[in-house]
Amino acid sequence: MGTDREYGWGIVGCGVIAPTHARAVAALPNAHLVAVTDVDQGKAKALADSHGAAWDAGLGALLARPDIDVVSVCVPSGLHAEVGVQAAQAGKHLVIEKPIDVTVAAADRLLGAAAEAGVELTVISQHRFDAGVRRLRELIQAGRLGRLTLGEAAVKWYRSQDYYDSGDWRGTWALDGGGALMNQGIHYLDLLCWMMGPVAEVTALCATQAHEVEVEDVALALLRFQSGAVGLVQAATAVYPGFPERLEISGTGGTVVVEAGAVRSSELADERGEVGAYGAAASTAAPVVGTPVVATPVPGATAAADPAAVADEAHRAQLADFLAALDHGGEPLVTGEQARADLAVIRAVYDSARLGRPVTPR
Repeated sequence: MGTDREYGWGIVGCGVIAPTHARAVAALPNAHLVAVTDVDQGKAKALADSHGAAWDAGLGALLARPDIDVVSVCVPSGLHAEVGVQAAQAGKHLVIEKPIDVTVAAADRLLGAAAEAGVELTVISQHRFDAGVRRLRELIQAGRLGRLTLGEAAVKWYRSQDYYDSGDWRGTWALDGGGALMNQGIHYLDLLCWMMGPVAEVTALCATQAHEVEVEDVALALLRFQSGAVGLVQAATAVYPGFPERLEISGTGGTVVVEAGAVRSSELADERGEVGAYGAAASTAAPVVGTPVVATPVPGATAAADPAAVADEAHRAQLADFLAALDHGGEPLVTGEQARADLAVIRAVYDSARLGRPVTPR
């Protein structure tokens, strides 16, 4: 269903990810960027000038604009709820960059403010819109993987010390909320939980191996899902030179591997048939579904090696999905409650690593 409505957009925070939001908004037929703001007015002016938008000297001025309907919150993670609550109270719908915030209490404040103000909210998890991820989800929903038994998510990226030194909030508990898992691994943790269902228990190890930061640059977590299935999460920013992110889901009916948003291997019992008592080697020529798209500013790069190399198309798809939900009264594909559940799992990982025992996400 189409709509005649056009949405005015604002962006709060003009750092690394803000241009991706600006380009995604520009690509939507029913949205346009109105204004941006940042505590660094030079950054705000530069982003505004490059996209033909206005820039406001402060958050209050931007939120007071009647021509803004939706706000992208792209400030440091630990400020998401603080900014988001103000935007909700101003009547703006919310697109929150991941994570929803860095504590469950803050996430609950934000969700409560949005509900009280009657505004809608989504949290960026753009990889749900990757072609290979969509194909995997379809296979699971159709029952072709059978009863899910094992899931693995791996984000083994590399970030230099210069990356962490580039912003005084990076690598801090207060504003980054964590390290490799909270900032990078959250993408594929979200996909793992989306495929496998709610998490019942977490057992984890975290370490700081290669950087001078407060937070972890390596995280390993064993998950037990409420279904009884089990999972493994690996997240790192200390794996040189950085490798494509990977999701592997196995069930009684087969296994599918997604790498960098594309299906790299698909072994389904209803296609291959019986393989005997001792199994068989995986096929070597499985079709690839969904070619990863790389942002044009960094040709040939991926987010594994450069945080700015994020495919705009997936962000555009998520923003379009959110506007469709606003138009037609449905839920976006990524809800605030789902983002809160992801955050609860991450906090449980950190608690488990600190306490040395299994923890239940809450």
